[in-house]
Amino acid sequence: MSQAFKIVIPMAGLGSRMRPHTWVRPKPLLPLAGKTVLDHALDQFSTLPNLDQAEYVFIISPNQGDLIQRHMREKHPEKRVHFVLQGEMRGQSDALWLAREYLDGPMLMAFSDTLLETDLSFLSNENADVVAWVKPVEDPRRFGVIEINQQGWATRLIEKPTDMANNLVLVGFYYFQDGKSLIKAIETQMERGKSLKGEYFLADAINIMIETGSKIRKQQVDIWLDAGIPEALLETNRYLLDHHRSGSETPSAWEGVTFIPPVFVAADVHLESAVVGPHVSIASGCSLSHVVVRNSILDEGSHIQDMIIEDSLIGRNVTLHGTPERLNIGDNSQVKH
Repeated sequence: MSQAFKIVIPMAGLGSRMRPHTWVRPKPLLPLAGKTVLDHALDQFSTLPNLDQAEYVFIISPNQGDLIQRHMREKHPEKRVHFVLQGEMRGQSDALWLAREYLDGPMLMAFSDTLLETDLSFLSNENADVVAWVKPVEDPRRFGVIEINQQGWATRLIEKPTDMANNLVLVGFYYFQDGKSLIKAIETQMERGKSLKGEYFLADAINIMIETGSKIRKQQVDIWLDAGIPEALLETNRYLLDHHRSGSETPSAWEGVTFIPPVFVAADVHLESAVVGPHVSIASGCSLSHVVVRNSILDEGSHIQDMIIEDSLIGRNVTLHGTPERLNIGDNSQVKH
């Protein structure tokens, strides 16, 4: 495929399910296995044909979008990124419609808080108009599903089905052969007023594409990770560490410190009389003294003393001193006993 891909990532949501961590920064910049959620999201596209020519389209919010832009300038200066502002939360289709000037030719769309492991190399020879990634789950009723006919083409997408006959749920990752066809369907969706509680959902636009003759098929994925709520973020951190996705090996032995792999520990972290791991990520500038920490994520600049911590998310520049705790605590907090 000669034309460069557009990689579209809507990320203008409020991140309310990840508070208090998202009061002062967007959810894609939360720490995860030695990187940010966004960094891991970008890793998904490593097998995309001609990735070096791809253009990225980030749909951001007005209150924290500047932090996303700064992160991309500092960490990914080689990537060509267009930033589009979604000032009002009117749904996925509205976000894509706002970015319509960039959406011509082949495009991928992925949500910023779901991570897949999938090989995209087949897209260089893909004939379908749309490919929707799916994964089998035990109970599909909380998700959207795709209905497929005997020829293997989609007949419709169904939001939150009432039965469990079809367990192939949509994971929020799509390929479109031509972004203009999607935008045309979204405009029809808006003309029809096809929305729910003021939001335009992408599934309705894709159903309009099916209605007008587009060929849509499913692509099954085995690994689908979530970074949208605290418990899921810790679970995804465990998976990425287990599968060496942090970009760092377990540190070598330090005097008075025991590491139980897998862990990620930034190079400048200070550790004294500590047991770290398993499944722990500790960001730059942290200091731990007389601490046992497991299954937790500690963000930059936090100082912890005389504690046992597990199953916890610790924000930036947090000071903790005292008795054992299981914590979900935001930036610039202090807890002392």
